[in-house]
Amino acid sequence: MMCMGSERTGKLGDILQEEMRHRRKGGIYHKVQIELTYNSNHIEGSRLTHEETRYIYETNTIGLENKSYNVDDIMETVNHFRCIDYMIEHYREELTEKIIKELHYILKVNTSDSTRAWFSVGDYKKLPNEVGEKETSLPEKVSDDMRELIWEYHRKDEKSLEDILEFHVRFERIHPFQDGNGRVGRLLLFKECLKNQIVPFIIEDDVKLFYYRGLKEWGQENGYLTDTCLSCQDQFKKYLDYFRITMG
Repeated sequence: MMCMGSERTGKLGDILQEEMRHRRKGGIYHKVQIELTYNSNHIEGSRLTHEETRYIYETNTIGLENKSYNVDDIMETVNHFRCIDYMIEHYREELTEKIIKELHYILKVNTSDSTRAWFSVGDYKKLPNEVGEKETSLPEKVSDDMRELIWEYHRKDEKSLEDILEFHVRFERIHPFQDGNGRVGRLLLFKECLKNQIVPFIIEDDVKLFYYRGLKEWGQENGYLTDTCLSCQDQFKKYLDYFRITMG
């Protein structure tokens, strides 16, 4: 990584790793932790506000003034912070089932789901599930479908944004876990952008309907999802500009 004055040029993943190691406050790592955790959890129904998410991250506490909190919302927020650390730590590595399952384990450990016999924390689903009223891969087919997806994804040495989005859509359509697929999938999106030197992006809660439409229509009209992600990428570029980071 090369520094010129107050500007930084280099791989964003390396910059994130450096800030993570030093637990730097107020930088791009701090920003990613709060924005990615808040938005990804909120898309899935978390009732914690952006300010509450920031407060938990910065103080490792949560206020209880005249408000009740869902314990799983808190646990999954704390766990998601750890998922981001794991994703950053392993960003250079080739995507594997082990990494995918580990992200799910970190996200769901110590939640109420982890106490349910039918819920496999860190492993593929045992019961059929649907997403958007559409059928997904049956439990007995998930392992084969995931291996095929990963094998096909790695057939190209260099991945484009379209390749990464194609992987994301197919992952969500397989829906390999009982719950947590969206959050794990969006972490993988971010990781693979870092690995392939593509400006990453955060799907923000206010564009979730466009995001869902893009997932649904992929294969018929890929532009819906691509345009949504490019718009989110433009927002992330503003973060990079603010922190004076040039990806190189």
